[in-house]
Amino acid sequence: MKFGIMIEAQENVTWERWLQLIDLCETLGFESLWRSDHLTSVMGIAERETLALWPSLTAVALRSTRLVFGQLVSPVTFRHPVELAQNAAALDRLSSGRYRLGLGAGWNEREHRAFGFSLPAVSERMDRLEEAITVIKLLWTGEPVSFSGRFYRLEEAQMRPTPLRPEGVPLVIGGGGEKRLLRIAAKYASDWNAVSLQPDGYAAKRAALERHCAELGRDPREIERSWMVGHLIGRDERELRERAARLQRILVSLNGLSPDEVVARLRERGWLVGTPAEVIEQVRARAALGVDRLMLQTFDLEDLETLGLIATQVIPAFAD
Repeated sequence: MKFGIMIEAQENVTWERWLQLIDLCETLGFESLWRSDHLTSVMGIAERETLALWPSLTAVALRSTRLVFGQLVSPVTFRHPVELAQNAAALDRLSSGRYRLGLGAGWNEREHRAFGFSLPAVSERMDRLEEAITVIKLLWTGEPVSFSGRFYRLEEAQMRPTPLRPEGVPLVIGGGGEKRLLRIAAKYASDWNAVSLQPDGYAAKRAALERHCAELGRDPREIERSWMVGHLIGRDERELRERAARLQRILVSLNGLSPDEVVARLRERGWLVGTPAEVIEQVRARAALGVDRLMLQTFDLEDLETLGLIATQVIPAFAD
C-alpha cells in the first residue's frame, strides 16, 4: 500500500502551510502529495484563502525530489483541455515524470455559478470529459492536429514540448458513476480514484470498472486503484476526541455535535478513524479490496503531528 496526503487547497491553505507540507511529506516518507482544484471554498466560506493550482504544483516539482503529485481533480467544466495539456506536459518534464494529471467532470454548482461557468447535466459533463481527454492526448503527440468536436475545436494545432512518455502524462480519473465515468476510466485512466465510499460499496464499483475493461479489451491490472479518504487518528480516546473537536472548526457540517458524535459520524462516512492499531486494520481491509494507494484527506494543517503519527505508527505496518 502506498500512502499519500491530500488537502483541500481552497479551505484556507496559505503558501506557508503548503510549503511546510511539501517538506514534511518528503521527510516523513509519504509517497505522494495531492490537492483539490477549486476556485473558492466548497463549504461556502468565501473568506477562506484558496491556493492557485498551477503555481502550487510547480512548487512540489521544484521543492521535492521524489514525491508523486497532482490534483484530485481538475473539472473540465472550467479547465480547458489546452490549458490542461500544456501545464501537464510542463510539470511532467519539470518533475522528471512524477506528476499525474487528475481529471473530473465537475460538480459544485455554487462555485460554477459564482465564477460564471455553466454546469450542465451529468450526461453532458461526461461527454465533455471524454472529449477533453481526446483533445489533450492529441496535443500531447506534438504533431499538428485538427479536431472538430461538440465542445472543442483544433485547427492544425501543435504543442511542444511533449510529455516524457510516448503515451503522455498518466491520467487520474476520479468518481464512481458506473455507467459512464468508470467506462471513461477503463478506457483512459492510469489510476482510478474512488471517493466517498464505504468498503462495502467499493467492490461493486471495482467490478463495474473491470466489466468496462473487459468490453474495451483492456487489462484492468494496468489501472492503479487509489482511494481518497478522510482520517481521524489519535493515540488514545482522549486524543481522538481532541482532534474531533478541532475538526469541527473546519468542517461546518460537524457543527453542533459532541466530539463523540463527530467520531461516530466520521466512521459512518467511511473515514479512517481510531487509534493506530484500529486504523491499520481499516487500511488492511481496503488493501484486501485491491486498493494500491490511499490519499489521506487532511483538513487540519495546524495539527501536522497527526501526519507524524501516521508515518511512524501506521505506514511501517505496510512496508514491503
